[in-house]
Amino acid sequence: MGHTNDPAVIERLMRTKGRWAIVGLTTNEWRAAYDTSLFIRDRLGMDIIPVNLPGDPVHGEQGYRRLSDIPPGKHPIDVVDCFVNSQKVGAVVDEAIAVGAKAVWLQLGVIDEAAAARAKAAGLHVVMDVCPAQVAWQFNL
Repeated sequence: MGHTNDPAVIERLMRTKGRWAIVGLTTNEWRAAYDTSLFIRDRLGMDIIPVNLPGDPVHGEQGYRRLSDIPPGKHPIDVVDCFVNSQKVGAVVDEAIAVGAKAVWLQLGVIDEAAAARAKAAGLHVVMDVCPAQVAWQFNL
């Protein structure tokens, strides 16, 4: 049986102030990550850390190339939000486990059952195939 999202986990992750590393967040305003990350920061009140291949800053926040490049002073990472395609997300989930993240959030259309199972086995909370900006209304956020 595949992963089933727990609405209580989704709500708790969205309500509990924390640090979200957003993998795949770039300065490209046409990408979904751009506006969704603003929603996460400005509407939900989270600290965000952009993670992208060149390590570029986004929204005035210091960027990093990999989760493992994020310095200890920016830990713990509460949620690793994955804006990468399904074929690449497994490696991101494995790195999230390695850096001690508390949860992984695979964005709308990002599905990897094996990666979700590895994350759960490592004790991480998992949300898959959901966008926080699209479900916030369900929790009056």
